[in-house]
Amino acid sequence: MAGLATTAAPTGTPAQALDDHVIVLFGATGDLAKRKLLPGMFHLAEANLMPERFRIVGTSLSELADDDFRALARSAVDEFGQKPQTAGSWDSFAARLSFAGIGAGLGALNEAVEEAQKEIGHKPRLLHYLSVPPAASASIIEELGVLALNKRARVIMEKPFGTDLVSARELNASVHRVFDESQVFRIDHYLGKEAVQNLLAVRFANGMFEPIWNRDHIDHVQIDVPETLSIGTRTSFYEHTGAFRDMLVTHLFQVLGFVAMEPPTSLESQVLVAEKTKVFDSMPLLDPENVVRGQYASYREEKGVAPDSDTETFVALRAFVDNWRWAGVPFYLRTGKRLAESGHLLTLAFKQPPRRMFPIDCHHVAESFGSDHFTFELGDPGSISWSFLAKVPGPSMRLGEAHMNFTYADAFGGPGRALEAYERLIHDVMIGDRMLFTTAHGIERLWEVSTPVLENPPPLQIYEPGSWGPDAVNDLIAPRRWHLPGHRV
Repeated sequence: MAGLATTAAPTGTPAQALDDHVIVLFGATGDLAKRKLLPGMFHLAEANLMPERFRIVGTSLSELADDDFRALARSAVDEFGQKPQTAGSWDSFAARLSFAGIGAGLGALNEAVEEAQKEIGHKPRLLHYLSVPPAASASIIEELGVLALNKRARVIMEKPFGTDLVSARELNASVHRVFDESQVFRIDHYLGKEAVQNLLAVRFANGMFEPIWNRDHIDHVQIDVPETLSIGTRTSFYEHTGAFRDMLVTHLFQVLGFVAMEPPTSLESQVLVAEKTKVFDSMPLLDPENVVRGQYASYREEKGVAPDSDTETFVALRAFVDNWRWAGVPFYLRTGKRLAESGHLLTLAFKQPPRRMFPIDCHHVAESFGSDHFTFELGDPGSISWSFLAKVPGPSMRLGEAHMNFTYADAFGGPGRALEAYERLIHDVMIGDRMLFTTAHGIERLWEVSTPVLENPPPLQIYEPGSWGPDAVNDLIAPRRWHLPGHRV
């Protein structure tokens, strides 16, 4: 069946006016800053979504002159960002960049921030982006408090936020000694994707979907983020983290929160975040018997990996949300490295009709097809597809699989009009919108839910690169089947 012919025009309110800002970018010479943050802030400036007056102060353990930092930023934009739209736009952005090393402490940074504030001409807001390893966050936060750089300030903290319940509580306590919770934004770039946010629009803006979004109609839910890539240069990080801490407790559980939440009374950030947190509170503790851990066969040959490493590069699990809407509905989550295909999918599988009215030969088609599926491709630019059974044209009653498909590219003119995830989230922090961020209670609750698996992890199972993980994942979901990325529309 052909894809849906779709036309749409964006609606909404004008962009919110922003307070003037001094943005302090910790880890400014690191990989994330080069690939996403510096190109992203340049794109925000190009799109007129930065404050009228702003300065960016880069900092790291390295020592760079201002011009060297500007050259680094230009190289990052050229390689990973969008090209300048006008001849003078880069020069205008570069003039707002400066750098201060913190190898000897934050004294030089404090002076650079004061200078940036003077250039703006009054008391702008401070935005501290901690693009640093989680272990370094607590000491930086403490020193920001000592220097009073927590006044009129917000702080963005990268995941993972802690490595278990104890460390998350300790980190939250350290942060709250310096910053109020309203100033803290725990970032998960996955929630900044347009397609993830579209879950809210599909559910709550359309009367056809919300009435069937429950245990009466949905058989199971699958959230699937396979990757073809290896760990690459992230060995030191990955050996201490693994797929469970890196992906499940952050990205996939957060998406689960959006899928399973009750309708909020409004789109006010505190209301929406409260509903998402209720989902986490309704999740029973994970059962290690419902978890499959895997490691791709050549992982221990990667540079820097221990020869007896027990780090998982693959994890799949069955979770539940124990409330009236979802009681008894399993949520299957899966992610891993070196798998057969990359994708970012959410799939809702609907229940079979109570009676089969079609001839016996049609039953075989229905059995091989399984449930009808509502699938969200959560990558950029994103799509939605509905897979169902329909009659194949001809004289006999023969069933075949059919599809309807919506894509952002066709409906709204392609991805060029959208902000990338980090861009959207940085902008949200500047306007103080917490809708796509996690609270201290929310992240601690997810670590609590995960504790049985962290304390008693299932044994590793080796899988071949290019496969779909260990064979045990099929037993985990049986008698159901994984809705594989390669089988989507």
